Amino acid sequence: MTRISLGIAGSLGPEKAAEIAPYVEAAGFHALWINETQGINALEVAAAVAKETDRLVVATGVIAVDHRPASEILDDLARLEIPAERLVVGIGSGQKREGALARMEQTLADLRAATTARLAVGALGPKMRRLAAEHADAAVLSWLSPEEASAQSDELHARQPRGSAVLYARTSAVPEARARLEKEAAAYAELPAYARHFARLGIDPLDTVISSPEDRDRYRGTIDELVLRAVTPADRAGEYLDFLPLAH
Repeated sequence: MTRISLGIAGSLGPEKAAEIAPYVEAAGFHALWINETQGINALEVAAAVAKETDRLVVATGVIAVDHRPASEILDDLARLEIPAERLVVGIGSGQKREGALARMEQTLADLRAATTARLAVGALGPKMRRLAAEHADAAVLSWLSPEEASAQSDELHARQPRGSAVLYARTSAVPEARARLEKEAAAYAELPAYARHFARLGIDPLDTVISSPEDRDRYRGTIDELVLRAVTPADRAGEYLDFLPLAH
């Protein structure tokens, strides 16, 4: 069974994320994933969400460890006191390629020694997926067709039967957001790591976005958790609330 979660822009901020969080929980989503971008601390947003909800899992998708080492993440966890049983700390290698695998492995070891929160790895390529299977609780996959999502999920489970395969899928909330989604897809296609990803799989980024309930349903059963990263016209709180009834 595929759990359905919601992904939001971390730039929404703690106050607005906390405002929509009870509605996300009431709508039956498994988790709220918060992306971390430059100048945004996803754990601070996650802490605000956790305070306004009772069951909703909060997750970071993902913290770049070439900018934020384990010591800084652990300092945040101690300061923010997010309930560990409801927290997924998602980390990624960031843009620095040299030593990325070793840095990620060490970060996972440091986090594992100091927190009982679940650990997830942003795993774009095969080496990072292998590391996720060996050292993390979940692999966060992205920009995948349903067929490739199923294949990568099977690969993860073959290595780690209890591991979780999470797909972070860009989702056009309303037709007015389509142009913004297409612009984001084009921007990712220009990034070297993602360009290699799309070339390796022979897919176009727009083949992986969800624009209708039919698109969403093609992913059900292929993955353990589907994160609908709602792309809205302007990342306003009200736009995310409007998206909730469309997501299921």
